[in-house]
Amino acid sequence: MKWNRILDISFSRTPSIYINMKLTLKVWRQKNSKAKGELESYQVEASEHMSFLEMMDVLNEQLIVEKKSPIAFDHDCREGICGSCSMTINGSPHGPQTGTTTCQLHMRKFKDGDTIVVEPWRSGVFPVVRDLTVDRSAFDRIIQSGGYISVNTGQAPDGNAIPIEKDLASNAFDAAACIGCGACVAACPNGSAMLFTAAKVSHLNQLPQGEVEKTRRTASMVAQMDKEGFGMCSNVGACEAECPKEISIEHIARMNRDYVASIFGGRKS
Repeated sequence: MKWNRILDISFSRTPSIYINMKLTLKVWRQKNSKAKGELESYQVEASEHMSFLEMMDVLNEQLIVEKKSPIAFDHDCREGICGSCSMTINGSPHGPQTGTTTCQLHMRKFKDGDTIVVEPWRSGVFPVVRDLTVDRSAFDRIIQSGGYISVNTGQAPDGNAIPIEKDLASNAFDAAACIGCGACVAACPNGSAMLFTAAKVSHLNQLPQGEVEKTRRTASMVAQMDKEGFGMCSNVGACEAECPKEISIEHIARMNRDYVASIFGGRKS
């Protein structure tokens, strides 16, 4: 009875007038990081007005009704903010629409009869937890190594009263837009986390509150990134192209300059 109530208000009960797409989904299924995974094919009907995750919800409801295991995938805000909706869709992180997270991708980007391949992020540093869900805790450890301000900046009003040059503030804000989804790693042929790390370094290093610890922060976060096993940047630019927040690789160049300064200028801060 409980499941029946849920299904009665679900997209699977959407009037047929709104269902205008029949799709074949090839979804990666894997029980855990040790198990062998494979693509499994499913047929699903959807509306062009659904988001990609709503379409996945419809598929999971079908699987539950059929008493099959639903597909595991991460999601939270579904507003393009949290970055947890990490899926590789037809070979592109977050799908075919640039500057868009998976949860904000709508089915009107696809056509009736399409075959859609859905996979998790492909990186040895992001082991599969189950199906489309991966462990991105390596990003958390990079942040913990220095992605914060530990100096005393006073109360919030005092901090906000510090004059900051407009260009610096704008660049810092652009870097702070990073949601840590990992699309940059999934897109990079070397599995590099340089764009993520650079964004987290750059948005703090450019502000007077964070500049005090700039050299220590940069050296520490780069060292942790290397320790996690991410690959090196080779300036392919795929990270910027696939980033849902369109963060510029200029931040990587800035981090490299700060890193060189931390080596030759000492690491006192």
